Amino acid sequence: MDWRKLPPLSALRAFAAYAEHRSVEKAGTALGVSHAAISQQIRNLETRLGLALLDRQGRRMVLTDDGERLAEALLDGFGAMVRITDELTGRDAGRTLEISATPGFAAAWLMPRLPAFRARHPEISLTIDPSAGLRTIEPGGLDVAIRYGNGDWPGLDAELLVQSPIAVVAAASLVGDCRIDTPADLRRFPWLQELGTNEATDWFAEHGIERDCSHGMTGLPGNLMIEAARQGHGVAITARLFVEPDIAAGRVRLLFEDSRKKGYWVVTRPGVLRPPLRHFVSWLRREAAKASSTI
Repeated sequence: MDWRKLPPLSALRAFAAYAEHRSVEKAGTALGVSHAAISQQIRNLETRLGLALLDRQGRRMVLTDDGERLAEALLDGFGAMVRITDELTGRDAGRTLEISATPGFAAAWLMPRLPAFRARHPEISLTIDPSAGLRTIEPGGLDVAIRYGNGDWPGLDAELLVQSPIAVVAAASLVGDCRIDTPADLRRFPWLQELGTNEATDWFAEHGIERDCSHGMTGLPGNLMIEAARQGHGVAITARLFVEPDIAAGRVRLLFEDSRKKGYWVVTRPGVLRPPLRHFVSWLRREAAKASSTI
């Protein structure tokens, strides 16, 4: 980057403040200077760039197309800098901690343990988004996601929390004691699939099998999918972690298991974690260690 090409920071700040408030008076108040100083800085910036950033022909000044483009870039950049410095200095410690996890993981693993975190850190407010959809982890927004996979999320830090292979299960009331030797033997049964995923569809594709469409596919949140499998509504594919007690108790029958090393990962942005997130990630590690020691 050629830093010498950048206009003075004071002029960029003045223009960004005007673009945010659309008023030289409010921009001046925001920066603690007079509105005349804001106007002068914007004119200096226009001269430096050789562009008109404001259209002054009407009763009210409006941004030109070039002004809109520059304003968008500056507001994004300055906004990111404010969020990052707030995180680094701890000034955003009171902001609600935003967590994303699949419904299955949230219901079966996270929620039963969460009272222990609340007891340890009653001052931290939490928002939990139980969704299989992937959300962007960004400053001022989502803090952490708990995702299933192999840990390969470019540009993000991922730490293995719980290892669990994928299991294909069904209730005895659905499959009985019939012999199931190959994935093709499951074509004749209805299937369950977690909303927001293609796990069942992908599983058939990986084994080179075309699913029998005369038997429907039911999409459900992860926790409801497991309950539906217990009740014999269909064959389910899920992390074995969630159905281990059901397999042991005979409520569902383990039909196939994927031996690949996958699991649930704690995914965050690179860099220093703000205090509430640091406490939450440390607590997750301790809970995962306790769970693994009891297996």
